[in-house]
Formats: sequence, structure tokens, C-alpha cells
Amino acid sequence: MGDKAVATSLIHHPYRAPEGFAAPQGPVYKASTVFFPNVAAMRQREWKDKSAYTYGLHGTPTTYDLEERIATLEGGRYCLLVPSGLAAIANVNLALLKAGDEVLLPDNIYGPNKALVQYQLARWNIGYQLYDPLDADDLRRKLSSKSKLVWLEAAGSVTLEFPDLLGLVKVCKEAGVLCALDNTWGAGLAFNAFDLAPGLAVDVTVHALTKYPNGGGDVLMGSVVTRDQDLHLALLNCHMHLGLGVGGNDAEAVLRGLPSMLLRYRAHDQVTRQLAQWFQQRAEVVQVLHPAVPDSPGHRHWRDLCGDEIGRAAGLFSVVFDPRFTLAKVDAFCDALKLFKIGYSWGGPISLVVPYALPTMRSLPDSPIKPGTLVRFSIGLEEEGSLRGDLEQAFGVVY
Repeated sequence: MGDKAVATSLIHHPYRAPEGFAAPQGPVYKASTVFFPNVAAMRQREWKDKSAYTYGLHGTPTTYDLEERIATLEGGRYCLLVPSGLAAIANVNLALLKAGDEVLLPDNIYGPNKALVQYQLARWNIGYQLYDPLDADDLRRKLSSKSKLVWLEAAGSVTLEFPDLLGLVKVCKEAGVLCALDNTWGAGLAFNAFDLAPGLAVDVTVHALTKYPNGGGDVLMGSVVTRDQDLHLALLNCHMHLGLGVGGNDAEAVLRGLPSMLLRYRAHDQVTRQLAQWFQQRAEVVQVLHPAVPDSPGHRHWRDLCGDEIGRAAGLFSVVFDPRFTLAKVDAFCDALKLFKIGYSWGGPISLVVPYALPTMRSLPDSPIKPGTLVRFSIGLEEEGSLRGDLEQAFGVVY
């Protein structure tokens, strides 16, 4: 066989593995090009309802599998996968807003969402207002005929106030305005965003699958979930126009993380509550921010919606250092930690810490957050005593 024939036979080899192989993890399909048996099939195939395959960007068996599981996790019906949590947010904003519209954001929203609205959507004459997530009446007062989308976040980014989610969604429904929830913190486990109360549900959720679904700190991915078919198609068309897609290996990594997600979420929650309670006894700290802490802003909203059982409060908490400790001292405290690593994100096996300059992140007056330097902790899967010991030794540098 000549060299050219060998090359052709290696590319067009007739062997096909037998059907019927079954294992704990499904196969990983990776493709840009998808083959069609004939031209008629190429012209007739429809990918939007997942009945067929046309191009790798529009879905493979691996991504379809993950989409269906995430939809089930969140209590929705339709799911889209995107390259990151922020891409999920962008997908929703770009699909549902147009020039002349207005979007309302909670004052404690995830910073990159706020920046997207301020610096990108503003260029297309899309306005915004900030509202107090703890006050549904504040949202009601700020809604107008221009209001087309309300963002919700439970719990709030960095400061972890738990919003009056039931009240806010009720206001949106009464006004006929779509509401989208960043559900990364709740992860589909703390509460069901599509069944908050009888007749009360959000319209869309976004989820950074980077966090708890993956669980390894090594994948960037996001999702957009809804129950409404027309809304899904609007999101899907924008998704297609933006060329959003995820790779098969990344989808596999999230699929591998899903079976242990509930166990990990409960483990994160349990140790987080223990450390949050410990911090309440520290003289260096003037406020502990965590939905399960009784005097944390929005605790009642969280308790009424989620109950108080382990597995309903995630693995994040923040503390506010007494103002007598300078920013340099707080930075030194973070630098002195050994088990806690300095880094963004959360939901992985390694505990993280980040200090924040909160005054630069909030705009509304009468904040429930006390003065001082704020530090956010993401609790991993380490043993509680080890983490507490690390925190204790780090406190030595603030004096």
C-alpha cells in the first residue's frame, strides 16, 4: 500500500466500535464538523429542539446531556451552556434588552454584571437603576415603562445580604417585567428559583457552573435556564448569534462533578457556619455576613425561603474588621494565612480569601454593612479545626 493510500485508509477507516458499552461516565463527543448522510439531511436537520446535530457549536451528545441535567438541577425546562458565568449574564442582557430599555440591578450585584451594563450596554442607549435588594418597595418605586429586566442575586455578591426574593419577584410579576436570578450561590440546592412559592417563580436563572457543579476549580462555564419556550428561543437565538459554546472536555468535567455536588455543598455549608460563628466571638471583627447568622442582613428572608438546615447556605461568608485595623494590617492578615489561598472564585476544594474595598463597590446610602475593611472567605473541603488554626495564627499579625 502506497503512502497516499495509507493516509486515506487511516482517515476513512471502516471500523466502528460495537454498540452497548456502558460505564459510570458517558462518552465525550468533541467536534466542530458534524457529518450528514446526504444533502437532504443537511437541509432538514433542526438543532434548536435538540432532535439532531448540525455543528459542534450548536451541541453534541455531551453538551445536550449536561444541559438536561442542569435544567433538572435548577427546576427549569431549557438550558444553554456558555463559556463562563459572566457569558451567561451577557447572553441574558443582550437577548432581552434593546435601545431605550432600562435594566434594574441590586446594589450588591456581582461587579462584572454592573460593569457590563455601565460600560457596554450604555453605549447602546440601555439605561439602568440600582435598587435596595432588601426593600421590595424600593424596586416598585423605581420601575417604569422603560423597565424590561430586573436582576436578582441571592445572596448578594461579597456582602451576602439575602434579598427579599419573594417580595422582589412578586413586584416583577405585578409589573409584568422579566426577572433574572444569578443562582450561583444557591446552585439549585438552597431553593428552587422556579418554584419559590405558589405562582411565584423567576423567569431566568444564570449559574456559574465554574463553582459548585464543577467543584474542582479548573473549569470555566455558565448556564442559562428557563421554563418558558418563547423566552428560551430568544435566548437561544442570541446565543447562536454570539457564537457561544463549550468544549466537550469541559462539559465532561462538570458532568463528573455533578454526582458529588450535594455532598460537597453540605460539607461547605457545615464548616462555613462553624467558622462564621467562631468569627462572631472575635474582638477584631465588628460584623459577620452570612445568611445563616441571625443578625446578618436578610437573615429572615433566607430563613423563610430556605429553612435552617445544613445544605441551604453555601460556603461563603464575609467579615468586617474593626476600623482600628488599617487596610495594611488586614492585607497582612490575609498574607499570613497558609491554608487559605488568595484568589477569586469559590466552590472548589481549597479555601480562599480576598479583601475588598467595599466603598468603591456600593452606591446606595444607608448600607447595612458596618464601617471597616471587608474580607470574604470561600470555604473549601478542608477540616474545620485546621482552617480555624490557620485563622488564629494569622490574627497574630494584626497587633
